[in-house]
Amino acid sequence: MLDIPSRVRVHVKTLLAAQNDMGVCDAFQQYAPVGKPDIMNAPHPSKVAGIDPTIPPPAHTVAPAAAPGTTPVPPPHAAIAPGTALQDRLAGWISDLTTLHELTERLVRTDSLGAALQELLNAGAALVGARRGLVVLEPADRLGPDTTVGLGLGQADLGHLETVPRGSLAIGRILDGLPGGDGEITQPDLMADESLDPRHREVAARLGYAASYALPLTGEHTGRIGAALWLYDEPAEPDAHRRHLVGLYTRYATAHLSRLVEVERTRACLATMSEELLPSRLPRVPGVQLAARRRTGPRGGGDWYDALPLPDAALGLAVGSVTGSGPSAVAAMGRLRASLRAYAVMEGEDPVAVLSDLELLLRLTEPARSATALFGYCEPALRKITVAGAGHSPPLLIGERRTEFVETSVSAPLGMLACWEAPSVEFQIDPGETVLLYTDGLLHRTGDPADRAFARLHAAAASVPRALRRDPGALADHVLRTVLPDGLDAADSEEDVVLLAVRFE
Repeated sequence: MLDIPSRVRVHVKTLLAAQNDMGVCDAFQQYAPVGKPDIMNAPHPSKVAGIDPTIPPPAHTVAPAAAPGTTPVPPPHAAIAPGTALQDRLAGWISDLTTLHELTERLVRTDSLGAALQELLNAGAALVGARRGLVVLEPADRLGPDTTVGLGLGQADLGHLETVPRGSLAIGRILDGLPGGDGEITQPDLMADESLDPRHREVAARLGYAASYALPLTGEHTGRIGAALWLYDEPAEPDAHRRHLVGLYTRYATAHLSRLVEVERTRACLATMSEELLPSRLPRVPGVQLAARRRTGPRGGGDWYDALPLPDAALGLAVGSVTGSGPSAVAAMGRLRASLRAYAVMEGEDPVAVLSDLELLLRLTEPARSATALFGYCEPALRKITVAGAGHSPPLLIGERRTEFVETSVSAPLGMLACWEAPSVEFQIDPGETVLLYTDGLLHRTGDPADRAFARLHAAAASVPRALRRDPGALADHVLRTVLPDGLDAADSEEDVVLLAVRFE
C-alpha cells in the first residue's frame, strides 16, 4: 500500500528535484505525502472502464488574460518558473500517488483469485485509457492454477481470441517467452501492421479493436505468473506517463496475485488430500441405494462419511466430524475413519463396542482432540439398522407417510469423557424410505439456533417431491438446496457439510 501523509513539506531537495524534472517513481523516495491539497479537490474527469478516473497529466498554470484593448506583456521568467512550476509538479505527483493508493487499497481488499484478476483489469484499463482487456494466469512453473478473465469480453469473444496463434498475440508472446516478450508490448495500429497474422486481423475486426497494450505479470521471487492485455477501439497507445503508472501498479498487483496463487494451490492440495481419504466410490449392496454429498470449507475440514460391506451381507454406515480445520484436521479425519473401518469389520454388529474402541484410541493417541461420530449396523434384507452416536445429530427418516428424527440416546463426543458408552437404538425401515445421515455442519451453516435449524431440516426433508424420493442423490441435493438456499450450499464456509442418504427398496 502507498501511505500518504497529511502535509507536503517543500525544501531545497524538493526544488532541485523539480528543476531536474523528476518522475513520479523518484518522488516516491523523496516524499510520502498523504492528503490532497486544494488543487486536488477540483472535479475529477469522467470515469474510464467503470472505475476511477484516468490519471490526468500534471496541471499547468495559465497566465491571467490581459485587459481588453491592451497589449499582453509576458511576465518575467523568474516570476513564474520556480514557484508555479514547482506547485504544478507537486500537484501532479500527489495526484499520481493518491490514485495509486486508491487502486492498491481496492486490490488488497480482494480475497479470491478471480476477484483480484478482475480488479487488476479494471484498474489497468483506467490507467492506460482502454475499455476492454483480458488477463491470463499461467504460472511458468506449470503448477497452476491456469485461468483467463476478461473485461468487456464475453465467453464467445475469449473463444475467438483463443483461435488466434499465440505468437501473433502480444499476450501469447509474453507467456511463451518469445523474442520481445520479456517486457511491455505495444501494438498501436494493428490494421496497419502488414506482418499481422491473417487470423488475428480477422478476429480484431470481428471484435472491433484496433490496438493493444500488454504487460507481463512477473514477481520478484515467483517469476512470471501470467500476462495482461488491454484493447483499444481505435489506433492508440498509452503515453510514457501512463505506462509508468500502470507499471508501478502491476508490480504491486503481481505480488498480491502471487500470494493468492499460493493460497489457491494450498486449497487445491487440501481438497485433493481430503477427497483421497474418503471412499472413492460407494459399495453396491442388494436392497439399498447409496448417495453421498460433501461440501468442504476453504481450509479443509474434518467431516467424513463411510459405507463398507460387512460379513453376513451387512452394511456399515458412518458419519463423523473432527474438531479443527486445515491439514491437521484432515489427517486426523483420515486416521479416525481408517480405525473405525477396522473396528467395524471386527465387531460391527455392536455399534456401541465400535465407538467405545474408537473413543479409547482417540483418547490415547490424540488427547487434545475431540470428535463426533455415528455408526450404524445395517441389515438390508431385514430393512433394519442398529445405530449408536457419540455427540452426533440423530438420523432423519424420510418416507411417504412419515418424516421424523430417530430417537437416539444423548451422549458426549468422543474424547470428552474418561470412558464413553451409550446404548444403541434399533429401528425398522419401510420399503421406499430413506435414512439420511448428516454432520452438524449442515445445521451450523444456517446460522440459526439449534431448534430452528432442526426444524428447517425437517421441513426440507418433508418437502422432497415424490419424483425425487426414488433417487437418494436427488433427495440429498434437494435437502441441501432447501436448508441452505441462495448458494449457501456451495459457498465457502468454515463449516463442512456431509450427507449420506440410504434408500431401502
